[in-house]
Amino acid sequence: MNVSEVASQEITQEKPFLAAINPDGVNSINEVLALSCQRFSDQPAYTSLGRTLTYTEVDRLSADFAAFLQHVLGLKAGDRIAVQLPNLIQYPVVVFGAIRAGLVVVNTNPLYTANEMRHQFNDSGAKALVVFAGCGDRAEQVIKDTPIEHVIVTEVADLHSPFKRLLLNSVVKYIKKMVPKYNIPGAISLNQALEQGREFDHAPANPGPEDLAILQYTGGTTGVAKGAMLTHGNLVANYLQLATHFGDFIGAKKEVFIGPLPLYHIYAFTLHCMLLLGTGNQSVLIPNPRDIPGFVKELKKWKFTGFAGLNTLFVALANNKEFGELDFSQLKFTASGGMALTMDAAKQWEQVTGCGILEGYGLTETSPAVTFNQPGKVQLGSIGIPIPLTQLKVVDDEGVELPTGQPGELCIRGPQVMDGYWQRPDETAEVMSADGWFQSGDMAILADDGFARIVDRKKDMIIVSGFNVYPNEIEDVVCTMPEVLECAAIGVPDERSGEVVKLFVVRNDDSLGVEQIVEYCRERLTAYKIPRQVEFCDELPKTNVGKVLRRALKSPPTAA
Repeated sequence: MNVSEVASQEITQEKPFLAAINPDGVNSINEVLALSCQRFSDQPAYTSLGRTLTYTEVDRLSADFAAFLQHVLGLKAGDRIAVQLPNLIQYPVVVFGAIRAGLVVVNTNPLYTANEMRHQFNDSGAKALVVFAGCGDRAEQVIKDTPIEHVIVTEVADLHSPFKRLLLNSVVKYIKKMVPKYNIPGAISLNQALEQGREFDHAPANPGPEDLAILQYTGGTTGVAKGAMLTHGNLVANYLQLATHFGDFIGAKKEVFIGPLPLYHIYAFTLHCMLLLGTGNQSVLIPNPRDIPGFVKELKKWKFTGFAGLNTLFVALANNKEFGELDFSQLKFTASGGMALTMDAAKQWEQVTGCGILEGYGLTETSPAVTFNQPGKVQLGSIGIPIPLTQLKVVDDEGVELPTGQPGELCIRGPQVMDGYWQRPDETAEVMSADGWFQSGDMAILADDGFARIVDRKKDMIIVSGFNVYPNEIEDVVCTMPEVLECAAIGVPDERSGEVVKLFVVRNDDSLGVEQIVEYCRERLTAYKIPRQVEFCDELPKTNVGKVLRRALKSPPTAA
């Protein structure tokens, strides 16, 4: 059955999802992992910092970690475990181990501030935390205020050979000074946990497609991060949808994919921990893609066939002289997501690498993929066509479906759509209809040929280098400054990151300066959320009922 036939099938909301794209009958991440480790045992699975884990090693180490969680920590199926790691080979070991134990993974950004960590750990009710040592000081600050009972700490090279482990961990800690001092009573190292788990056999969990696998946190118009409930069925469906959509273009055991995007982000997770895992391919994980010279140095070691990135990264690499001298003879697949791809970036990347970019579209709430361009069928400027078993429609403000060619809010239905927001039924009801349609908050146009194009955002969300930034979160922080009467944040175009945050401030103390505001934010917000532009004004434009008109701020206000 070809993609067009699958895509045109009647979609049901019953679970498990339709067997048309599921020849192996897998219904959970556990089953995908077990099948892959059996089929591709000696194949390389994940590489970082010069160490490669085969599928057999991923199987063994994740089983050890699962046994530790069950037998040593006494965690039960359904308990939440927060995972706060950069792109290291420890990540798949920990995440697959947790899932094999029946736990729910709470993906946590290592860049989070202590306040952001505290909120996420409390909201999810996480009982355990696996944390990178570089975040240890922030973890120390918040643990006492959260339900977390167990902490496992890992350093960059914990799964390397003893000599290389000592060397790399020492360089990171003492020379690069990337590991601040911390003291977390009762914390255990990941290697200790694996050693203790090795003494037991884990009791395999047997989740169904309806069981929760991951809490993937995303913001909202309220500015309060909330957990999108992604089930085993959601994530397995999205993997199979993508595998069907791209067909033989992603061959089994043939691909070497570069992974610079963080695995704690659902885009990279579904690609590297679902699609490439399920097809027996290798992911080369890049812990710090912001270090462009170091990134390029790593790329020199590989004849890579695939690359997943976003607009910011494509521009940075394409403008690097040494990157342009790499061997791109095997590169056949470049995927873009997370933020809008500019025509200029796409053309520049293809000029340098000889490989066109396939742009897609997705959201945290859709596991994430909704649409994608296909090889040989690319329409630049579009987000592609729906992946199999996905329905799209656009509606007006009254919820009335609009014909093709007219812009409206994009609504999505398919097996990849989340179960809802964790412990927030009211907010779930605001975006999910009774018959399974999810309102994306993005304005789109659907063409007669099936291609879709995003034209605007209905929500006020700002996207900085692929990360979602919600204006209310920034405004809530800045308005705690005594010198600020009120403020409003918007996104403004930026060549490097797509958008940056611009803040409009009404002062009640004229001595307040831009640097004071930026420094205040720096102490309380993750770096990409900090305003890059600040403008003072006499008043903010508002509706008759007092709601700030952020769209009106796109036009220059009256300066103070």
